[in-house]
This record gives sequence, C-alpha cells and structure tokens, in this order.
Amino acid sequence: MRKPCNFTLYYSLFVTFMIMFVVVNSQLTTDFYAKTCPSVLKVVRKEVQNAIKNEMRMAASLLRLHFHDCFVNGCDGSLLLDGNSTTSEKFAAGNINSARGFEVIDNIKKAVEDACSGVVSCADILAIAARDSVLLSGGPTWKVRLGRRDGLIGNVSGANSGLPAPFHSLNTIISMFQVVGLNVTDVVSLSGAHTIGLAKCATFDDRLTNFSGSGGPDTTLDTTLVTELQNLCPSTSDGNNTAPLDRNSTDLFDNHYFKNLLNQRGLLESDQILYSSNDAIATTKTLVETYSNSSSAFFSDFVNSMIKMGNISPLTGSNGEIRKNCKVIN
Repeated sequence: MRKPCNFTLYYSLFVTFMIMFVVVNSQLTTDFYAKTCPSVLKVVRKEVQNAIKNEMRMAASLLRLHFHDCFVNGCDGSLLLDGNSTTSEKFAAGNINSARGFEVIDNIKKAVEDACSGVVSCADILAIAARDSVLLSGGPTWKVRLGRRDGLIGNVSGANSGLPAPFHSLNTIISMFQVVGLNVTDVVSLSGAHTIGLAKCATFDDRLTNFSGSGGPDTTLDTTLVTELQNLCPSTSDGNNTAPLDRNSTDLFDNHYFKNLLNQRGLLESDQILYSSNDAIATTKTLVETYSNSSSAFFSDFVNSMIKMGNISPLTGSNGEIRKNCKVIN
C-alpha cells in the first residue's frame, strides 16, 4: 500500500529550495555583465581617467559618492536622483554644497548606454567608478561585485540621519556603521579614503577657535597646523576655502593619512578622534598605528571594507530598475 504524500513536508522543502535559489541568485558577482555588456569596465575606466586628468580631486569625489549612496537605502543609486529638499538626497546636510561629481557619472552613463543600452545600473557605475578612482590614484584594485539595480526613490531623512559627519563622536560614527553591517575595522579603513581629496573650511573651522567652548583651538590638532588653517579660514570667510585632507600627500592613495593622525595632523575632527581624542578606543588606535606602518595592511583591509560596503542592501532580481538617466527614474 502506498504511503500518502506528505504535502506539508514537500511544500516546506520547496519553499526552502526557492529561498536558497533566490539568495544565491541575488548575490552580486564579478562577471555579471560578461555577456550583456562585456565592455563596461573599459568604458567606465576611460571616463574616470578623463575626469581625473581634468581634475585630480575628482577621484576623491567619485569615491565619496559611492560611500554616500550605500549608507542610505543601500547601494541603489538613490543619491543620484534629482528633486527638491524633500525628495532628493542631494539636499541632505551631508551632501548639499558638498557631494560632487554628478556630471561625471552622467558622462559615464552616457558612454555606457552608447555601448549597451538599458543594461548597466547607475548604482553599479558608482561602484566601478569608486574602484577606478582608488586605483588611478595609486591605490589598490579589486574585482567589483556587480548586479545592483537602481532605486526608485530618494531618502532625505535617511541621509540626514545616516551619513557620518566631521563633528560626530566616534561612538556615533561606529553606531552608524553598525546599522549598515560594518564594524570598527571598516570605520578606520574606510576613513583612510581621506588620503585623497579636499575639505572645505566649514567642515573643520570649529576646531580652530573656541573648540567645544574651550576658548581655544582643539588640543588634538598640531599647533603649527592650527596657525596655517586659521590663515586659510579666517572668521570672516564664507567657509568655502579648501584644505587637503592628507597634507603632503594630497592626491596619492597611500597610508600617509594615518601617519598624519599619529602627528596630530588629521584635518577633520572625525579623523583625529580615531587616534588621539578622548573618544579614541584601543581598537581604532591600534589600527591607525598598524596602517601607518604598513600600506599593505591598510590596502588589504580597505579593499575588504569597500567590498562589504558595496554589498549593503543592493536591489537585485526584479527589484528597482535600470535607469536610462541616472538623475530620474524611467
């Protein structure tokens, strides 16, 4: 006599299989466009090279766009969407008059569309451009995991609450990283992205006079550097003058940023707190010392952290869309 079919058991197994299938197939892969757009990496590299040749600072700007995109709604290109102060992340406190390079992403998107229309997402373009910006600045390279799709909506409140700021405490920054699945090592290694680029006076001038109501400058900032920065950023200025984030190694992606922290020459408060402020913890101090002594250790951890960051809540499968224009949904 045949035993009756255990429908519940078979259904449970089927559901488990489908979940495993979706999970496996929703993961980002390094060869995602191998058949649909095999030239995408070359196309993006060429456009990033042109942009950096035109303005070296653009490498840091493109890297920062990927960071600010992934920390809000995941890596979905939502930062690129135009809109107003209630709909576009471009108007969030951490982005307005600060995030830049959008026109470069538009140029890359156009070149990619010319090569293979409607295939490559804006979110993936951000990820590739960030990797190329690091490499072309003398830093490490890695195989970018691809397959992200573009989000349909921006998240201004999420950007305002989720993007680390120069004046945040270390505990606050660590918490913001933990919310998106990143740890203390990721905090320190990704902060090393400040080995390239510039910052406006408005992001650090509070360290130069009456810091935290002390009546004087931040005591964790080298006194010679304080004088230089006070001349660059007088109290009567509009705060738009810029200073290199990594003095004496402005455009080269190396471990010099961490050497600066050892000498109290970190430009932003959020940089220096990793090592010498009251907020500094043993883990961050040890990592700063390790990276300052070994560029290979920094590069290795930075690459791992970039891959982790690029995998924050990507839209895959049938979620989201492939935007034709990065600034607007289809």
